[in-house]
Amino acid sequence: MLARAANPVRDSIESAVRRLSHAGVETARLDAELLMAHACGATRAEVLAGRDAPSPQAAAQFEQFVARRAAREPLAYIVGRREFYALDLIVTPAVLIPRPETETVVDAALAFIADAPGARVLDLGTGSGCIAIAIAANAPRARIVATDVSAAALEVARANAMRLHLTARVDFVCGDLFEAVNGARFDLVVSNPPYVEDGATLAPEISDFEPPLALYAGPDGLAFYRRIAASIRDHLEPGGMLIVEVGATQADAVAALCREAGAINVEATRDLAGAQRIVQARFA
Repeated sequence: MLARAANPVRDSIESAVRRLSHAGVETARLDAELLMAHACGATRAEVLAGRDAPSPQAAAQFEQFVARRAAREPLAYIVGRREFYALDLIVTPAVLIPRPETETVVDAALAFIADAPGARVLDLGTGSGCIAIAIAANAPRARIVATDVSAAALEVARANAMRLHLTARVDFVCGDLFEAVNGARFDLVVSNPPYVEDGATLAPEISDFEPPLALYAGPDGLAFYRRIAASIRDHLEPGGMLIVEVGATQADAVAALCREAGAINVEATRDLAGAQRIVQARFA
């Protein structure tokens, strides 16, 4: 039997897979491959196809990356990027990492804008800017204002808009929810607000690394939905719509809050995983 030829990249990745698996990382192989690619300044496909040993600098960088991931730091923070709605976004520990399920908010927003191409859109708690920027990239006539109470988060959002040449399409404003817009009215309000219950048990990647300001929302996780519902009619044009992301068990409670606020039509939409992920509420 022939001995398997030495492959320093493969061997380093296999060692990292074992280490990450032992640390409880569920996507150990994928993460090890992506971390090697990031360390080498290459694509994952290039790394897997190559046989050359990584440079000493890349090898040292890879070891540092693996140590951070083994400590359960999210991959997105280590590589500094996350894809969202086919856009390559910068992410830092100042912002929540964009999730695929949040793309459901963008889908619903773009469906609304298809009937109102020049819509004025407000994104509350924009974080990385993922929702506002995805809407801007796909709805060229929409006018978008994005707010966040965190100045550090807005720096990331502005950097993303700049990289994607969308700074003329999105205005970023620092402030707490509607306080940032001075009574302005919009055709559409979107938000992925904090909705985790205080004290909830979360994966270490979330609880130990993502910003608490973007996660927790009181004993039942509904604090921000109550605040949004209480003020929404003061900030929507007649016939306007509110679209919010919700936790997997929160759709009914959030829909009830919207009805109490005067919504004339409320519906929940499931994400690709089958969870009720967004609530859409139209107001007269």
